[in-house]
Amino acid sequence: MHYYDVAPTTIVRSSSGWFTYHFDEELAIGSLVTISVGKKTLIGVVVAATKKPAYDTKSIESVIEAAPLPVALVETSRWMGDYYHTHLATVLQTVLPRGLTKNRRKTSTSQSVISRNRTNFVFTQDQQRAIDIIVKMSPGTALLHGVTGSGKTAVYIELARQAVESGKSAIILVPEISLTSQLVAEFANHFDDIILTHSRQTEAERHAAFKEALHSEKPRVAIGPRSALFLPLRNIGVIAIDECHEPSFKQEQSPRYSALRVASILAHHHGGKVILGSATPSVSDYYLAEQSTRPIITMSSSAQTDTIKPQIVRIDMTKRGHFSRHRFLSNDLLLAIEETLQARKQILLFHNRRGSASTTLCESCGWQAMCPQCFLPLTLHTDKHHLRCHVCGHTERVPTSCPQCHAAEIIHKGIGTKMVESEIQHLFPQARVRRFDGDTDSDLTVDKQYQALYDGDIDIIIGTQVIAKGLDLPHLRIVGVIQADSGLSLPDYTSPERAFQLLAQVVGRVGRSHHPTKVIVQSYQPEHPAVVYGLSQNYTDFYQLTLAERKKGYFPPFSYLLKLTCVYKSEGAAIRNAQTLARTLRDVAPPTVQLLGPTPSFYERQGDTYRWQITVKSSKRADLIALLDHLPPKNWQYELDPISLL
Repeated sequence: MHYYDVAPTTIVRSSSGWFTYHFDEELAIGSLVTISVGKKTLIGVVVAATKKPAYDTKSIESVIEAAPLPVALVETSRWMGDYYHTHLATVLQTVLPRGLTKNRRKTSTSQSVISRNRTNFVFTQDQQRAIDIIVKMSPGTALLHGVTGSGKTAVYIELARQAVESGKSAIILVPEISLTSQLVAEFANHFDDIILTHSRQTEAERHAAFKEALHSEKPRVAIGPRSALFLPLRNIGVIAIDECHEPSFKQEQSPRYSALRVASILAHHHGGKVILGSATPSVSDYYLAEQSTRPIITMSSSAQTDTIKPQIVRIDMTKRGHFSRHRFLSNDLLLAIEETLQARKQILLFHNRRGSASTTLCESCGWQAMCPQCFLPLTLHTDKHHLRCHVCGHTERVPTSCPQCHAAEIIHKGIGTKMVESEIQHLFPQARVRRFDGDTDSDLTVDKQYQALYDGDIDIIIGTQVIAKGLDLPHLRIVGVIQADSGLSLPDYTSPERAFQLLAQVVGRVGRSHHPTKVIVQSYQPEHPAVVYGLSQNYTDFYQLTLAERKKGYFPPFSYLLKLTCVYKSEGAAIRNAQTLARTLRDVAPPTVQLLGPTPSFYERQGDTYRWQITVKSSKRADLIALLDHLPPKNWQYELDPISLL
């Protein structure tokens, strides 16, 4: 008889992550099994072999898969539970696909590949140098700081090729599902059987990708967003994280893990390497790389030698003379669109706010359309002809008269991507216009429409941040930014950094070839450092400025953060309980801890609940974890290492 510690994928007891079972046959660590817990049959993972305990044990009921999970993935899962102070069952729910015990028809995992006309290319000096450094370096992490268009993808491909040739697998992570089509197209020229996984796939498709990785006898290349990290590949040689600065690499639900941090642990257990690639790395990641002995590899020149830098035009939105033809599309931008359409080339219009208008109000009495649950302004969506709350999803009809004074003077203010789309279609009726944002239908997303984008079959591309990063469009000549400073007013320490990154990335969509290109940027704050440095893609000066501000404010990378949020049905209960916990934490916290608040959350009311938060800073992460022991068991949520305090 053999005895094993088995971790169920459902929380059975908050104080225990695994329980002891026996089985007639010998099992490997990582075996996926079914176990009996009370009257329920649960899925479990064998996490350790153990001795016969003093008490009677139940038998493991069955083994689900002949091949076990790699030990490296099991160890990484246990580390995630400890590091993010999360129950192991919650971690395993994230790591494993749903429906493991279902019998399914064989599902094809092959992907439709976008056509590319690419000849064999010769690496630039920057690319070759980067490859050489990474190949020679010891296992661990390297930061690949390459300007937009420097050819980071070619570096990933070469590193993956060398890994596969040496019998090891490679994982390539992208921040958006929309970027997978482009990356698969690039990799398909070099690899035949890429495994692709993402959340838009069906449960059966994700299960099939998991099983293909689990049972694969040869090294594979896997591509996808952060969930691809958990594909059970046997021997991982390299993990490349493209656009590693993107917030989407931090999961918002428990376990609130960072894919960058988890990748480094997974690679450590495999003896592999992690490549963090970005033109605009996060200030914290760059600082930590500087403080470590790990390589920072700079690729400062374009992969194409004949590229022409784009012409940058800044339009001050406070000077209304620039807007004599249209209220939010400047004369310069409209003229550039007209000339580009005549030349049969592409235009990209970026605005990081979706919807048609952000405010609906009565000009007569000042009434404003608010969400009855969240008390936040409702956003107009003209295509659906309704008002929608972007926090809880509440919708209602657009009023034709004021509900308070009954006047008909209802106006809609603010600019969203749907408004931009509507105005552009009205001004340029012959143009082929396509909008990409969080409201786009699933069959019209960037990844589904990428071939049309690449071939120039779409004349004017309108969208939010989903179109600002990573896209390589050969027909694109003009980039217009509707309001460059729209995110700067958010009360968060990362707001300037996010604005800088988005601007630097959207500027990087052009200037990638020998064709003249132009970026026209409209802003109410055209001299703000985030705008100036973003448009010039001046990472060094922005980094130094931001680092000094972070040090002054004692924000990461000079401290660790913990965000505590209480959720109650009444405002009084939220305030009272937040104040009580704050007093408790101040009494028990060591002197190294700074406690801010309690304060209302940025979205104080969500649905029918009120939210207040406490922010805790410390130079020691262990101090923050120790404070979690004082958190009430109900009505409180916590996040270690939050990337935003909103």
